[in-house]
Amino acid sequence: MSGAGDDKHLGPGSRVTRAGRREEWTGRVVNTPVWRASTHLYESEAQRKAATGSNSDGEFFYGRRGAPTQWALAEALTEIEPGAFGTVLYPSGVAAIAGALLAVLKPGDTLLMSDNSYDPSRSMATGLLKRMGIAHAFFDPLDLGAFENALGEHSPRAVWFESPGSLTMEVCDVPAFASAAREAGAVTLIDNTWASALGFAALNHGCDITMQSLSKHVGGHSDLMMGSASAGERWYKALRRTSQQLGQVVSPDDAALAARGLRTMAVRLKQSTASALQIAQWLAQQPQIAEVMCPMLEGSQGHELWTRDFTGGCGLFSFVLNSDDPDASGRLVDALDLFGIGYSWGGFESLALPIFPHQHRDVMASPTFISGGGTRPAVRLSIGLEESGDLIADLERALSQLDNS
Repeated sequence: MSGAGDDKHLGPGSRVTRAGRREEWTGRVVNTPVWRASTHLYESEAQRKAATGSNSDGEFFYGRRGAPTQWALAEALTEIEPGAFGTVLYPSGVAAIAGALLAVLKPGDTLLMSDNSYDPSRSMATGLLKRMGIAHAFFDPLDLGAFENALGEHSPRAVWFESPGSLTMEVCDVPAFASAAREAGAVTLIDNTWASALGFAALNHGCDITMQSLSKHVGGHSDLMMGSASAGERWYKALRRTSQQLGQVVSPDDAALAARGLRTMAVRLKQSTASALQIAQWLAQQPQIAEVMCPMLEGSQGHELWTRDFTGGCGLFSFVLNSDDPDASGRLVDALDLFGIGYSWGGFESLALPIFPHQHRDVMASPTFISGGGTRPAVRLSIGLEESGDLIADLERALSQLDNS
């Protein structure tokens, strides 16, 4: 849904409170009502024919094309995404990954994918797309020269970025890589879930399509599944056409939850970012920790790029234990009280997850990932809205138990 864009001069916190709130959709209430409907009725056969022929955004047709609840959310996401013409909603983040890639690629094409990408993204390349006759190759997101060589070798149709990587937190020089990809004629896509549009303006930094899992920061309460992809006019039309052909639609109830979460996203991100940085700084001083992977932390890989290109962070980061015991990360997580064990991030609750980042690497020629930790056990933390001091005390107690085990 293309956005009105009248509030682009406002700061991000102001824009997320106002975006997508059209009077014709909200009436005299603050939030867009939940429109539950599969069938849309017409006043006349002439009106039905006109609607069928136009396939315009924001026009009633049939429930699969949405109604004001979904349109308002899509428009709001467009309005907070600098450079976007429109946004398409999907029933999950993985559905958004698939929808974006299928909008760009066809049999015989090649996809270059960052080697630190989310496992379902990698599985998309090695599974579904491969079965469709679409080739793939992975690249090191920290080696621009090797990437330029890969562009020449593979002549890719598309390049997929994830920065920071959602496990090992590498920050790629997206403007430089995207510029090289564009010169080679490739379409650039990015999973921007970590930072969201509030923390990294992906389209303004050279990407053609930016995708995010709305289950994370936008929803913010761990109670919905949804994804989105935003783009300029050309690629938005391709995204929308492919989504309609695939029959993708999101529930109006989930769209209402996502829209509600969006209104408080800026303040939640600010709080979780501040807490995460404080916790990362504390962890970096602990003898049981070999490396803290947090781009917001001075001295971490990617910090200079994060400072240059990003306007915000989030509560997600990882650390490597100073241990050769592969079970150490599991024991540490089990000893925590305030952290749940689970996937996802961006909710109000803190989570901890043991990770072994190298076990899925199949093409890396050098140990650029977790440079200080090698193959040692690691833990990913998602910092929620609990008091940072309480979370530090919980980590300190769990680390001390690790020492005694």
